[in-house]
Amino acid sequence: MAPYRRPLACALLAMAAALVATALAAHLWGGSDGGLVVLIRVRGHFVAIGWLTLAALCGAVLLGLRKPMTRVTVGVPVLGLGAPVMVLVTMLAMLDGGQEQTRSLAAPGRDDRRLVVEEGSAMIDPLWYVYVHEGSGPWERRWIAGHFNGDATDNELREAVWAGPDRIRMTTREGAVHEVTITPGGRPDRVVSAGW
Repeated sequence: MAPYRRPLACALLAMAAALVATALAAHLWGGSDGGLVVLIRVRGHFVAIGWLTLAALCGAVLLGLRKPMTRVTVGVPVLGLGAPVMVLVTMLAMLDGGQEQTRSLAAPGRDDRRLVVEEGSAMIDPLWYVYVHEGSGPWERRWIAGHFNGDATDNELREAVWAGPDRIRMTTREGAVHEVTITPGGRPDRVVSAGW
C-alpha cells in the first residue's frame, strides 16, 4: 500500500488546493476596478483563507504520512515556514484597518446599479471610497468612482448621491462638488480623488 492513501488526508490536501485556487482567482479577477464583487469579498478574507490552508496542509501531513520521521521531515518545514508568514500577514492586515460599507443607494429607475460608500482608515486618517456596482448575483461588478482622504477635514466626504440614473454627485465638507457620469457598462468616466 502506498504511504499516502488516507481519504481524510487527501480531502485536506484537496481543500488546501481549493483554498489556494480561490485566493488566486480573487487576486486575479477581484480587483476593485471592474472586479467581480463576490471575488472582492473573498479578498477581504485573505488572512482567514491563509490560516485555513496552513491548517489543512498540517492536517494532511499528520494524517497522511505513516512514518513519524517522515511526518517531522515534511511537517516542520510546512509549519516552520507557513506559521511565521501567516503571523506577519495577520499583523499587516490588522494595521490596514479595512473598509466597512456604510451606505448603498439604488440608482433611480434602475435595479441593476447601486452606489456604495465604504469608510475605512489609514492609521488615524479617515478614508471614504465611493463605488458603482453594476449587475447582480455572481456577475455583479464594482468600479471606483471616488476616494477621499480626511487627513485635511476639507477633503472629508459629506455626501454621495445619485444625480440621475447615470450620474453621481459627491460633495466634500468644504463644499466642493464632483459629478461623475456612469457609462452604459457601469464604469465611471473618471475617478475623483480628494486629499490623496
